[in-house]
Amino acid sequence: MTSFAEDFTALSAIGATARGGVHREAASDADAAAHEWWAGRLAAYGFRVVHDGAGNQFGLLETTPGAPYVLLGSHLDSQPCGGRWDGAYGVLAAGHAALRVARRRAGGPPPRHNIAVVSWFNEEGSRFTPSLMGSSVHAGLLDAATALDARDLAGARAGDLLAAQHRLGGPGTGAPAVSDVAAYAEIHVEQGRVLEETGTTIGLVEATWAAHKFAVTVEGEQSHTGATRMHERRDALLGAAHLTVLARELSDRLSTAQAPLHTSVSQLTVEPNSPVTVAREVRLHLDLRSPDEAVLERASALLAERVPGIEDAARVGIRVVRTHHWGVRPLPAAGVDLAAGCADRLGLTHRRMMTLAGHDAIPMNGVVPTVLLFVPSVGGVTHNEGELTHDADAAAGVDLLTEVLDRLVDGVPVG
Repeated sequence: MTSFAEDFTALSAIGATARGGVHREAASDADAAAHEWWAGRLAAYGFRVVHDGAGNQFGLLETTPGAPYVLLGSHLDSQPCGGRWDGAYGVLAAGHAALRVARRRAGGPPPRHNIAVVSWFNEEGSRFTPSLMGSSVHAGLLDAATALDARDLAGARAGDLLAAQHRLGGPGTGAPAVSDVAAYAEIHVEQGRVLEETGTTIGLVEATWAAHKFAVTVEGEQSHTGATRMHERRDALLGAAHLTVLARELSDRLSTAQAPLHTSVSQLTVEPNSPVTVAREVRLHLDLRSPDEAVLERASALLAERVPGIEDAARVGIRVVRTHHWGVRPLPAAGVDLAAGCADRLGLTHRRMMTLAGHDAIPMNGVVPTVLLFVPSVGGVTHNEGELTHDADAAAGVDLLTEVLDRLVDGVPVG
């Protein structure tokens, strides 16, 4: 068996960028290669590898026929020119923790639950929307047909790409349904600075920030950048600029120390995107997040109130559609307590905290008992080629996940 560090180095070479990150957007050639490599590793370690109808890849260790699974994992896709650690760490940590527990239990009485390691499809949502796609389908929150019909900016359909890469399973493949899952556990790099700043090794996630995500279309009129009189222009890019500034103003106005509001505008698509033509249409994503749902509702209401004024000022039309959202949702306290006890036994410092970023644990939480753990991120750098987690912290996280899993397979209640 290769070590975790050796596997992580090998995986990081797939889709590697010159600046030390990875570029593995969902269903890209690099993403497919990463899943093929991981399937080979899982098979070599004794897992049975299967796919479900949403492109999720599972490695199954079945020691108790007919028993439910403890499912653990994360994702292998990345942001464009993203970091090596985001998602990939959690997948490899899950595989190594599962194998350690299986070997620890070899020759003894079979555990109450089987083990499954998952790599979820399109967690990042950079190529296909929405994000958290594969886990949302698995949790019953998103229809599989809708997910597979998602298209990227070039028109490529997610389902067609997955089929060509032989990453779609179907009935009879043995992929576990959510009803087959007794508990879900995920470990992830923090993507923030709290653990580093407090000198803490493990984050025990108690709850998620709430989020509202919007698809916005700004409609103007195509015209000449030089010849068209300024007061006659209907510049969709100007309308988009006003929205971008508004997003920041909402944060500045509503954030408090106790209830911050994070806002952003991203992925602008401009038509016709010519250097001598006023834009006729801009499509963008607008993201609002807060640990306080009342603040988030107020921000969404202010956004709606301000849109008509932007339409008048820029002489454009604006359509705002909330694409998906989630509220502040606690994770089961019993799971947090279980992980805390395991960390204490290993001598690992830990603290309870919320997650600002979305993870596959969010859709899974609420449909099955879920445990979410963090290890430190250096400088809080994330969605960036400079992402880094120190080897000692990564190893400590694998050790903790192993101990948590060892108890979950015996049916220790976490929710």
